[in-house]
Amino acid sequence: MTTKNTARPSPLGLMILALLFEEPMHAYRMQKLMKSRGKDAVVNVRQRTSVHQTLDRLLRLGLIRKGKTERSESHPDRTVYAITSRGRETAEKWLKRMLSAAGDEFPDFPAALSVVTMLPPAEVKSELRARARALREELKRLRAARRSAGKLPRVFLLDENYRIAIVRTEISFLEKLVADMEDGSLRWDQEWIRSIASEFEPNARGERE
Repeated sequence: MTTKNTARPSPLGLMILALLFEEPMHAYRMQKLMKSRGKDAVVNVRQRTSVHQTLDRLLRLGLIRKGKTERSESHPDRTVYAITSRGRETAEKWLKRMLSAAGDEFPDFPAALSVVTMLPPAEVKSELRARARALREELKRLRAARRSAGKLPRVFLLDENYRIAIVRTEISFLEKLVADMEDGSLRWDQEWIRSIASEFEPNARGERE
């Protein structure tokens, strides 16, 4: 019997279940479809092993099953997978959870911001400017991809529209952060950090443990 903890949500797992919801298919076709639909920007399918490892997990959970094996002289044998009834139920649960849940991810950038005082402000400013430049290029790419979609219905572009909104917001955040560092309204040095650390040290005001 599969427990809730074992069947934890997985972005790539959900993507595979969604493809198998459409029709049974083998791993190679899954990977091609995800790339052709631009889903490789939201899940990691750069390495074929990622797809196969996720398929193995979904099999162990009973969310998919093996079907026929396609044989051809032009390529290796390919196992076709199909979604199970449990897989459909689980995919719907995962989808609802991922749509509604917030704050359950731990990306790199917020972690780096939380310890930004390890570096001098000038170095931080340089790195943030580099990040902003990279994001502006990403924004151009995303907008171009959306334009190339032509008259594709909006519902199939929600992930791209979301990423565009997120990138635009982060660029604005970075620009304001760099501006504050340039005008001196945001600054720090080691002496100031030590004084703040002392002031906010637990029990610094005499509280008992």
